[in-house]
Amino acid sequence: MDDIPLSYLFGILAGLIVVSAFFSSSETALMALNRYRVRHLANNGHRGAQRAQRLLQQPDRLLGLILLGNNLVNIFAASLATVIAIRLYGESAVFVAGLILTAVILIFAEVAPKTIAALKPQVVAFPASFVLRGLLWALSPLVWLINQASNGILRLFQMQHSADHDHLTSDELRTLVHESGSRIPVRHQRMLLNLLDLKEAMVDDIMIPRSDVAGIDLNQEWPDIIKAISDSSYTRLVIYRESIDNVIGLLHIRSIIAQLSAGKLAPEGLHKALRKPYFIPEGTSLTQQLLEFQRRERRIGLVVDEYGDIQGLVTLDDILEEIVGEYTTEPATLDRPRTLSKLEDGSLLVRGDANLRSLNRRLDWGLPTDGPRTLNGLVLEQLETIPDAGATVEISGLEMTIVEISDNRIESVRIVPTLLSTTSQKEQE
Repeated sequence: MDDIPLSYLFGILAGLIVVSAFFSSSETALMALNRYRVRHLANNGHRGAQRAQRLLQQPDRLLGLILLGNNLVNIFAASLATVIAIRLYGESAVFVAGLILTAVILIFAEVAPKTIAALKPQVVAFPASFVLRGLLWALSPLVWLINQASNGILRLFQMQHSADHDHLTSDELRTLVHESGSRIPVRHQRMLLNLLDLKEAMVDDIMIPRSDVAGIDLNQEWPDIIKAISDSSYTRLVIYRESIDNVIGLLHIRSIIAQLSAGKLAPEGLHKALRKPYFIPEGTSLTQQLLEFQRRERRIGLVVDEYGDIQGLVTLDDILEEIVGEYTTEPATLDRPRTLSKLEDGSLLVRGDANLRSLNRRLDWGLPTDGPRTLNGLVLEQLETIPDAGATVEISGLEMTIVEISDNRIESVRIVPTLLSTTSQKEQE
């Protein structure tokens, strides 16, 4: 060592620091990679992404290799710095050389390269993966021994490798959608979040109540049945006898339109066109029901309770509206007021049958959902009586004024946030 020129020793020391920086930056870059982006690039044939993905499939071997290389390089660098210090200033300079080398390694081989790697993980990780793959092959026996020793220690603490870290929970997916920013349009973000929320909602939350289900009673006179079918604006009708609890079948108007238009529709033809009713148990999640509609090739189902009594009706469109927002495909609903509309003073006019869960999600309100499911039911529960038009009640910080009542049911409510209401009063004073 005494025969080697100092210039060579300084060159070797600088090279060791560069190699140390390589291992440090490689570790940070590979661990900071977006696994899903890497998977996407690898599936599209990106060589660097494919190499990085293979390395990350065995993180214990990868970390073993990087730490082995980094520690070896740093130890050699410390030894070389000691030799240089002794040759220049004697043994008294060893301590000072150690301090200087520590500062150099921290700055140039740790902090700076790791910061760059954290900011640009793909730029660092993909080229580094080429070198690391070769080193892993060359040093595999040594890396294997190190991993066996470390895994043995992990087993003493009853710790096992798990692949769960590669799967996102629903809450984590929501966070990703929220943090996507301008990369995903706001409307698309809302649709994705609504899709994630489907499993938390039940068919009971969105069903058309039993009292609002459109149907035809076969006990009527035949001319009355023909008129009811002809006048109906719905494409699908529930056919029953005496009571909706005695459902005979579901009728798609399209299946009888030719006979109906020709005036040749007979009871036998109507019965032949009926499809067997499809019943849905109360409490079925919307996610499950969407899959059931797809599997059974159905678009409509009747919700029944534990006693088999019909509680309401759910359609495929109802579930789709939970994802994409309110729309309509039925001509009968084209002239129907929207669930909510904004008035000139900033308040909202909301239909009484509006679903509370949907209002909370759409307007970021905090209306209670552990009881009634509609605004009508919530207001009636709070007032404990059938109110008159003009009655006012405050619920969850929202001032609600009854606008219209029909058949003991609230048809529409004017809602004003308390803050807006207080501000308006002060302006009037």
